[in-house]
Amino acid sequence: MNKTAIIIGATGLVGSSLLNYLLKSSNYTKVIILARKNIEIKHQKLICYQIDFDLIESYKDLITGDDFFCCLGTTLKKAHTIENFKKVDFNYPLQFAQIAKTNKVKNFLLISSIGANSESGNYYIKTKGQLEDKIKELFFHGTFIFRPSILKGIRNEFRLKEKISEIFLSIFSFLLLGKLKKYRPILATQVAKAMYIEAQKGLKGIYIFESDVMQNIE
Repeated sequence: MNKTAIIIGATGLVGSSLLNYLLKSSNYTKVIILARKNIEIKHQKLICYQIDFDLIESYKDLITGDDFFCCLGTTLKKAHTIENFKKVDFNYPLQFAQIAKTNKVKNFLLISSIGANSESGNYYIKTKGQLEDKIKELFFHGTFIFRPSILKGIRNEFRLKEKISEIFLSIFSFLLLGKLKKYRPILATQVAKAMYIEAQKGLKGIYIFESDVMQNIE
């Protein structure tokens, strides 16, 4: 294959792992990163564009390829305001997706969140659900939505709440059975692996993967 991948959020916990998969893959001859800051990784197939996310439309000609991987996301705490959170977790991904669809990008792969629901009373979960709904409406050839539980991995920043949740759920994960299995913590590398594998299948339609399903994707 001679595919081109596009990634936003390539410096994050899942995005950085996904980038490694893509650079090592013989299925991709070009990997395009759109980021706020230049990424200090050198590879013959890697192209990194430093962009202003508030001017996404200005870079529409860069958004061409086969598989668009959206690993962008923040937290309400880090964003400081609801407005900033929505900008990063809803506005930006949707703008990129709309341009990708216009530019005939074949597949869109999105990291969402466990429990994503546009009708939820939880603002974080509601926003994730609203984004999912909008992405589905674009009708890419393949729309792949990944809903991880608490992510395990080494972050560049320390998140106390998430670390406590990770430790607690890891200790008692054996109690999470049946429908509760999807709440078990998942390695960020496994999420990245699931995204990469599903992008290679050539499937048409809309697919949603919960954490427990991603754990078993090989």
